[in-house]
Order: sequence, then C-alpha cells, then structure tokens
Amino acid sequence: MSGKSLVTATINGESREFLCEPRQSLLEVLRDVLYLTGTKEGCNDGNCGACSVIVDGVLLDACCMLAVEAEGGSIETIEGLATGAELHPLQQAFLEDTGLQCGICTPGFLMSAKALLDKHPRPDEHQVRHWLAGNLCRCTGYDKLVRSVLKAADNMAEA
Repeated sequence: MSGKSLVTATINGESREFLCEPRQSLLEVLRDVLYLTGTKEGCNDGNCGACSVIVDGVLLDACCMLAVEAEGGSIETIEGLATGAELHPLQQAFLEDTGLQCGICTPGFLMSAKALLDKHPRPDEHQVRHWLAGNLCRCTGYDKLVRSVLKAADNMAEA
C-alpha cells in the first residue's frame, strides 16, 4: 500500500485524476505531479500570494490547502486564464500597462484579480487594493497593478 490518495477534481475546466500523499499541499501537486508550474511557490506559508488559485469560486493560497481536500472540487489556475492563444483581458492589461516585472508574483496577482472581477465586475480602486492585499511584489510598486486591473474591468464591461 503506497499511502497515496486518488483525487478527482476539475482543473481549468478539465476533469483530472492524480495520486498524492495526504500531507502534500495543492501547490506541490499542481507543480510536481500535474506539471502546472505557472502557480509559483514564494513563501510556502500563505503570506505572499504567489500561489493564489481559485477553488470552488474561492481565492486561496495553494500552499495552505492539502491536495486531498480538492476531491470533487473545481480549481482554476493561471494556466486556465487564457482561452487558447487569446489572452484574458487581465493578462492583456498587465502587458499593456506594465503591471508585471520578474513574473514570480504575476500569476498570483492575476488570479486574485480574476477572483475579484468574478465577484465585482466593476470594482473601484479601494476594492482592487483590498483584493490584491494578500499578494506581495518585490519588484514594482502596486499602482501599475491596480491600474491594470481597473483597465481590464473597463475593457471587460465594454465587451
């Protein structure tokens, strides 16, 4: 007996099965088992937001969730944000307004912003700053990130 659990979850709209040890975090499984390496490991203790994903509509840090808890759930990662070759409006706005630097924190910021726009399609600056507060960036100021999210919200509302 290997001691591993079989978990079935919907990841980025696709039904997936994976084996994991009961102690493995969702972050470890996403990166090391499913090879979805867009979700980044920063602090591994829930303080930086680099591993932000959306599970059953709730934004959370993948390093703080056990992978076995994903059984039957729906997980959205950065790999599922774009539609084929077409960037999500958030990704496009981050590119256009330089809302990114080295890229380590970018997936977490994008997933946090997506969770915000899923709940509040027309946020104000205060709401954006509140929703991004769980994400840390060591390369740039947060103003470009906030402007990028607000621009994406405007573009999505116009579409």
